[in-house]
Amino acid sequence: MPEFKDLDGEASIPSAERWSRSTRWAVGTGVALMAVVGVLLLFMLTLATNNRLAYERNYNWLLAANILVSGMLLCVLVWGGLRLALRLKRGRFGSKLLLKLAGIFTLVGLVPGLLIYVVSYQFVSRSIESWFDVKVEGALSAGVSLASATLDTVANDMANNTRTAGAQLSQVSEAGAALMLERIRDQLGATDAVLWSAAGRAIASVGKSQFDLKPEKPGAQMLRNLREQGEPRAVASIEGLDDDSSDAQPGDAAANARVRILALIPNPTVGLLAEPRYLQVTIPLPTTLVTNALAVQAANREYQERALARGGLQRMYIGTLTLALFLAVFGAVVLAVVLGNQLAKPLLLLAQGMRDVARGDLRPKPALQSKDEIGGLTRSFALMTQQLADARADANRNLLQLDAARGNLQTILDNLTSGVIVLDKNGRIVLSNPGATRILRAPMAVFRGKKLADVSGLQDFGRVVQEQFELFLGDQAATQGRDRWQQVYELDAGDGGVVQNTTSLVMRGAELPDAQRLLVFDDISEIVSAQRAQAWGEVARRVAHEIKNPLTPIQLSAERLAMKLTDKLQPTEQALLAKSVKTIVDQVGAMKRLVEEFREYARLPAANLQPLDLNALITEVLQLYGEENATVVVNASLDPECPQIRGDSQQLRQVIHNLLQNAQDATAQKAQETGQTPGPVFIETRWNAAAQRVRMNICDSGTGFAPNILQRAFEPYVTTKARGTGLGLAVVKKIADEHHARVDLGNREEDGVVQGAQVSLSFAPNDRA
Repeated sequence: MPEFKDLDGEASIPSAERWSRSTRWAVGTGVALMAVVGVLLLFMLTLATNNRLAYERNYNWLLAANILVSGMLLCVLVWGGLRLALRLKRGRFGSKLLLKLAGIFTLVGLVPGLLIYVVSYQFVSRSIESWFDVKVEGALSAGVSLASATLDTVANDMANNTRTAGAQLSQVSEAGAALMLERIRDQLGATDAVLWSAAGRAIASVGKSQFDLKPEKPGAQMLRNLREQGEPRAVASIEGLDDDSSDAQPGDAAANARVRILALIPNPTVGLLAEPRYLQVTIPLPTTLVTNALAVQAANREYQERALARGGLQRMYIGTLTLALFLAVFGAVVLAVVLGNQLAKPLLLLAQGMRDVARGDLRPKPALQSKDEIGGLTRSFALMTQQLADARADANRNLLQLDAARGNLQTILDNLTSGVIVLDKNGRIVLSNPGATRILRAPMAVFRGKKLADVSGLQDFGRVVQEQFELFLGDQAATQGRDRWQQVYELDAGDGGVVQNTTSLVMRGAELPDAQRLLVFDDISEIVSAQRAQAWGEVARRVAHEIKNPLTPIQLSAERLAMKLTDKLQPTEQALLAKSVKTIVDQVGAMKRLVEEFREYARLPAANLQPLDLNALITEVLQLYGEENATVVVNASLDPECPQIRGDSQQLRQVIHNLLQNAQDATAQKAQETGQTPGPVFIETRWNAAAQRVRMNICDSGTGFAPNILQRAFEPYVTTKARGTGLGLAVVKKIADEHHARVDLGNREEDGVVQGAQVSLSFAPNDRA
C-alpha cells in the first residue's frame, strides 16, 4: 500500500518490529532472572534456617552465587539504561516517554525499597540476638538433666525388682529353672531373661534368648561392678539411647531403649564348692518416657547448633534483603518499559490488529482518523483485513459446498446394497459403508485403521484382496491396460458356535488417488442359488419325463415272465426267478418314488401367503412326534412373544416335517455309530424385536454337516443318507424363497467339537411382510 512507502524511517514497520522483539526479549529475560532469584532466595533461606551443617559446607558457594546474581542484575540494569539512552539519542518514537516512566518507576521502587531495606537490616541484626535467651538455654539444660535422672531412677527400680524376683531362684534347681524364669519374666514385664553360672554357662533362658544358640553374656564391666557392689547385689545399664546415626528416628530409638540388669542369686548353701549364679534380665523402657527424654535432648542440641550459627543467619538475611532491593529496582525499570509501550496507542492498535489476524479474527478493525502516517497505516490495515475477511467467506462457502457434496456421496454409499471399502496402500481400512458390514457380517466401522486381513473371520478374504491389488498394480496389469479387476470369491462366515453357509461374492477393485484402493463387492449367493435351483428343476423335469415312461413296461415284463415261467421251472430255479423278479419290481418302485419327488420339486406350486401363527403350527406338527411315535425325543421351546407371520401352512408344515425327520435320522445314525442313547432334537422360536424377525431353529445331536456338503446343501441330490434323494433341503430352500425368508444352516460347535447340525429360518412379521 502507498501509506507504507511514505512513512518516516524512524516510525517504520521494521523499526517497530525490532523494538517489539527487543522489548519481548527484555521482558523474558527479566522474568527468567526474577524466577532464578526467587528460587535462590528460597534455597538460601531454607539452608540457613533448617540445616546448619549444609550451610557451613556451602557458605562459599552461596556467597559466590549472591555476588553473581547481584552482578547479573546490575548488568541488566546498566544494559537497559544504555539502550534507553541510545534510543533517546536516535530520536526513536516513545523514547522520552519511556525515559520518564523508567525514572518514575525506578524512584517508586528504589525509595520504598531502601526504607524497607534499612528497617529490615536493623530488625534482622537485633532480633536474631534476642532469639537466644539464657533462660531458655538453662531450661533446656535442666530438662536434659531431669530426663537423665528419671531414666536412672527407673533403671534402679527395675534392678531392685529384679533382685527381689531373683530370690525365687535360690531354692530352684537347674532342671526347674526355666519354668521359674518364665514366671519372673512375666512379673517384671521383661523381654528376655537368662540364668548364668559363675563359669559363664547359660543354665536356662526365656524370651528372645531362648532361640539363640549363644545368648549374649554379661559384660566384664557389669560383673566387676556387681562383685564390687555391696547389698543389694544388682546392677543396671541403659542401652539403645546412644544411636548417633543421622538416619535414626526418635520412634526407632524409643522402641529400642531397654535396661539390662544383672543380679546375683542368693545361694542358701554354705561351702567352698557352692557356685554363685547370676540372673540377667532385659526390660524395655516406657516409650513415652524415652520419647520425651530424646525430644528434650534433641531440642537442646538444635538450640546449641543454632546459637553457634546465628552470625551466619544474619549474613544470609542481609544478603537476601540486598538481592530483594535489586529485584525491586529491576522490576520497576521493566514495568516502566512495558507501560511506555502501552501508552504508544497507535502502534499498539496496529500490533493488536496484526495479532487478531494471525489468530484468524478478521472482524472490522478500528482505524485512527488522524491525518498523519500512522493514521493512514491503520486505515490501510483495516482495508486489508476486510479483504481477507471477504476471501475467507468465499473459502467457507466453497467448503460448505464440498461438505454437502461429501454428505451426498456418503448418503449414496450408505444406501448402496453393494459393499464398498477404501483401503490404503498397506491394506488398512480407510472407509466402509453399511453394505460392507451387512455382506461380510462384521462391524467394519470398528476396524477402521486396521488391516483387512487382520479382521476376525476375514483373514483369507483380506489376503485374496491384497493379492489381487498387487497383481493389478504390477507390470502385468499395466501392460494389459485394464482399469479395474474382478473376481468371484466364496466367503465362509460364522456366527458364535454355528458355522454358516458360504456366501458367494463378486469383487471389483480399482485404484484411487493418493495410493488408495477401492474395493466393491456384491452378494450373489441368491443369484447363484436361483440359477442352480432352476437348473435342477429342468433336470428334474427331464429325468421324470425320460425315466417314468419305461418303468411301467419293465415292471409288467418282469411280472409276466414270472407268471409264464414259474410252472415250467424246477423249485430251485423258481426261487431264483421269484427273487430276481422281486428285485426288479422293488427297484422300479424306488425309481418311481424318485421320479415323483423330482416332479414335486419341479412343480412346487406358488405359496398362498396368509397370516399364520408359527407356534400353533409347530404345536400341531409336534403331535406326530410324541414319545410314543418316535425313537428320538423332540423338545420344543416356543417364544410366546412371537407375532404372526405371512405363510402357507401346507408348505411350512412340509418344511417342519422335512427338517424334523432329517434331525431325527441324523441323531439316530450317530447313536447307532457310537452305541449311545440318542440325544434329543430341539425346535425353538425366538422373536428378535431389534431386527423385527421371527426365527425358527431346529437342532439335532448328530454328526453335523461335512464341509463339502455344507457348501452345496441346498442343491438337489446332495445327501449323506443311504436312502435319501437329497431333495429335502432343496425343497425347504425353495419354500423359504417363496416366503421371503432367510435360511441359515451350519454346525453347532463347543470348544471346537461339532455337537450337531442347526437349520434356522428367519421370517418377517405379518405387519411387515
